Amino acid sequence: MYHRVSLMLQRLGALVCVSALAACSSLERHTPVPVQAAWVVLGEQGQAIARAITADTLCPSITQNGVSQRMQVRAAAATEAQRKTVSKPEDSKPSVFAVLTCELAISTTTTSASIEGISLPLPKAAPQKIVIIGDTGCRLQKSSAYFQGCNDTSTWAFNEVAKMAASFTPDLVVHVGDYHYRENACPEGDRVCAGSAWGFGWDTWKEDFFTPAAPLLAAAPWVVVRGNHESCPRAGQGWWRFMDPRALQAGRDCNNEVDDVRGDYSAPYTVPLGRIGTEQAQLIIFDSSKVPYKVLAKADTAYQIYMEQFKSVNQLAEQADVNFFINHHPILGFGADPQKDGSVKLFGGSLPLQDVMQTLNAKRLFPAKVQATISGHVHLFEAITFDTDHPAQFVSGNGGSSLSLLVPEPLAKDATPVAGAHVAHFSNSDEVGFMTMERINNSWKIEAWNQHGKRIADCLMQAGKTHCRSKQ
Repeated sequence: MYHRVSLMLQRLGALVCVSALAACSSLERHTPVPVQAAWVVLGEQGQAIARAITADTLCPSITQNGVSQRMQVRAAAATEAQRKTVSKPEDSKPSVFAVLTCELAISTTTTSASIEGISLPLPKAAPQKIVIIGDTGCRLQKSSAYFQGCNDTSTWAFNEVAKMAASFTPDLVVHVGDYHYRENACPEGDRVCAGSAWGFGWDTWKEDFFTPAAPLLAAAPWVVVRGNHESCPRAGQGWWRFMDPRALQAGRDCNNEVDDVRGDYSAPYTVPLGRIGTEQAQLIIFDSSKVPYKVLAKADTAYQIYMEQFKSVNQLAEQADVNFFINHHPILGFGADPQKDGSVKLFGGSLPLQDVMQTLNAKRLFPAKVQATISGHVHLFEAITFDTDHPAQFVSGNGGSSLSLLVPEPLAKDATPVAGAHVAHFSNSDEVGFMTMERINNSWKIEAWNQHGKRIADCLMQAGKTHCRSKQ
């Protein structure tokens, strides 16, 4: 009798499915596991892509304008064999990704979207307020003997930064690289980082980025820039699984060292910012994750790759009236190194990139339509303008990781990030925080804020000129 009733109920269920939906799909049969992260990343030409991370065996459903469909698998759960990293083999381990990464392009006609009930922020045709952050991870690094207090928000304040930045209700978020810093295990007996996840698997990405970034991931779509900590010998596997807006391809996933040239270099692309007034603006996204500190030989593969990429930048810049060049390593920025005698040695921008760029744009380095360049890498906020014909340089590398030594102010009169550039304004801050860019008609108001929402500096960019002042 029991089997007859059971069979009747199964047939009744099947008839209900057929009459209502023509067939019972996996969306109806599967009970989803809660999604661990859901966000929107913008790719080439501003294409919005919904991403989700789940411990489920199936991708979650996404609903756009009331219509649901299953997301597509970007990367299946896997444990990747231990590869060569920047650390010694005994200080490394295999990367465990016990999660499914899923994605689906968002239609330009979509006005509302959600993943398993989690509302997604949608891109605006002409975003007016942009948050810029960088260098956000908690440093656990044996080679530098530096182990940051990942369990203490007073020493690692990325979550506080994310919450404050989200309260500014941005239309867009730009991260200028270095999301992941937990390369090695916290030393035994060290309470400030005890129990912290380390290595390059999902557990570390979750602790170092996705959990603290959650308020800001929910606030606006993201543009993601790759830093040197996301190069293949570091967190490149996670970069390709979770972050990069491009399609994930075998051989570009950083799993095998022999493929690292493919995995470590990516062509530049643009994210349009729309037209307001008479000006069309855009971001040019450049991957400098593998740039070295020394000038490259012209026969070097990396030199040839960067040369072709900067040729592409010249072409891309012609698509808009106002261009912001976004990469990780400051090309026109400054850094400071402490010396044994107590003095401070100043160093300028990225020599290898400058060397390539001078071949194409001898004096300016950048195409004429690039008005500003924005980077991270140096763990400070910096604002630099020039009397010479060079774009303004902003550094937003103070997002939470261990801070850099302040550059002494005022600069020496002959201090320059590159030969031929004359500094008009320089200010820097070692307060943890973020930047905002707000579009007001044909001008841009650029401000730096600390984690508590106190303004550090402000600049105005208008008619190709940028003027800044420090609030210190």
